[in-house]
Amino acid sequence: METELKLSLSAQDLPRLLDHPLLTGTSSTLRLLNTYFDTPDLTLQQRSMAVRERLAGEQWLLTVKTAGRSENGLSRRQEWEAPTTPSALQFDTLVDDAALAADLMAMRPCLKALFCTDFERQRWVISQAGAQIEVALDQGRIHVPGTDLSEPLLELELELLSGPESALLALADVLRQTPQGLVALTPSDASKAQRGMALWRRTH
Repeated sequence: METELKLSLSAQDLPRLLDHPLLTGTSSTLRLLNTYFDTPDLTLQQRSMAVRERLAGEQWLLTVKTAGRSENGLSRRQEWEAPTTPSALQFDTLVDDAALAADLMAMRPCLKALFCTDFERQRWVISQAGAQIEVALDQGRIHVPGTDLSEPLLELELELLSGPESALLALADVLRQTPQGLVALTPSDASKAQRGMALWRRTH
């Protein structure tokens, strides 16, 4: 189960955010190339699911996310992720829900790449209010292959690793207050997959 708070911010506020005392410690940076799949009749979209292949550094990962709830930027949903071979889409060894795995395997021959995200992720792990939280700053773009359609991507994700869910909102409040002034971190319910799908729909 993935629980995270997604926050949008402006490029103008980014330098202030990166000067925040909590973000001046050790961080790691990784480029993530992601391709999202669906059937021609958008079966996954209709079920509020996402299937993604990701190249993280030199490792390929396959991810399945189920429908979940998202309110005021805070989302909760099931997620499976494991190493993969590009284009294998081997759901039967990934998803431990037998019925869902069977559905996805039946769907596999019809799946096609719809859109991509390409971004750099800077990551910190922070202790806050009795919780361990991964803070991920994503900067890059969303694009539709074979077209010139793209849009910038700049967002902050706070993912709960352990501890109370309330710590996510508490940390967001702390990060908004920097020595250089307030940073506008706005809760967003639109996932990267939803934004990519909206971009893809402009081609159809």
